[in-house]
Amino acid sequence: MLDKISPETANAQAAGDPRPMITGEMAREIYHQPFNDLLFQAQTVHRQHFDANAIQMSRLLSIKTGGCPEDCGYCSQSAHAPTGLKASKLMEVERVLAEARKAKEAGSTRYCMGAAWRSPKDRDMDMVLAMVQGVKAMGMETCMTLGMLSPEQALRLKEAGLDYYNHNVDTSERYYSEVITSRSFADRLETLDNVRSAGMKVCSGGILGMGETAEDRIDMLVTLANLPEPPESVPVNMLIPIPGTKLANAEPVHPVDFVRVIALARILMPTSHVRLSAGRTEMTDELQALCFLAGANSIFTGDTLLTADNPGESQDEKLFKRLGLKPEPLQMEIEAEHTGCDA
Repeated sequence: MLDKISPETANAQAAGDPRPMITGEMAREIYHQPFNDLLFQAQTVHRQHFDANAIQMSRLLSIKTGGCPEDCGYCSQSAHAPTGLKASKLMEVERVLAEARKAKEAGSTRYCMGAAWRSPKDRDMDMVLAMVQGVKAMGMETCMTLGMLSPEQALRLKEAGLDYYNHNVDTSERYYSEVITSRSFADRLETLDNVRSAGMKVCSGGILGMGETAEDRIDMLVTLANLPEPPESVPVNMLIPIPGTKLANAEPVHPVDFVRVIALARILMPTSHVRLSAGRTEMTDELQALCFLAGANSIFTGDTLLTADNPGESQDEKLFKRLGLKPEPLQMEIEAEHTGCDA
């Protein structure tokens, strides 16, 4: 369905961009096709670019919790939400590295570190950079999510060896102000541009179940797919309603609708890792299996995601065994295998 040439596509190709521009109309046609056809298309695309039975394993640690000045309606760490979560100081570097060693021993190949900041302060950057360097020295991929970044901060992180930077767009541009008012959708895109300009890989996705429509979910993915370079990693979160937050009583997203979004993400961004992120504790094994069939090929391991619950290693191990899934090797090992070089 992506072979239809729109005027936008023709203009992009004439300008030398080999990627077709994805229109909302094209994405809606894919999303709303019969469910079995959608899954077949997504799995076909997935197998063209990935091992269909390999899942990339990441671990996420909160290195600075609570007290965030942003007013994100879904977040327990917002200072605007009376959730009872106390603000903490930035973790010591050695404690972060100790947790990273445990994650590597448990099979994670990427270590993600998140701080509840609007943006990092210069006084904290040296410790943050030391964390990146320490995790990188263990042979793991590194990822951070620290809020908005200036071009200079992005360059410093790149020079320290940071592989990925996470900064979710969360939802569509239309619906964004219903969830967050302390920063704009354009602010999000500016940080993604700063990350990409610094030479890092982008991790960016959104959250489902915040009161948005199917159109908003489609538009969010179209925005990501049409970036100058699509994100290498696309986390798709299911909202965890937290008492005290603005979205504490949000209506849950229907499981079939959730799978449709996973499938659309896979089709629109065929070479990206699509990650099942927050909300897996509320997903049945059957729903997770459908998501993997639809093209999801990355998860967070461990029993905690920042401040939320997550299935532990033993539960994931049982699910993987039941489905015949296996952890994906470190990306540098995959590239070495393809080139015939020793890692």
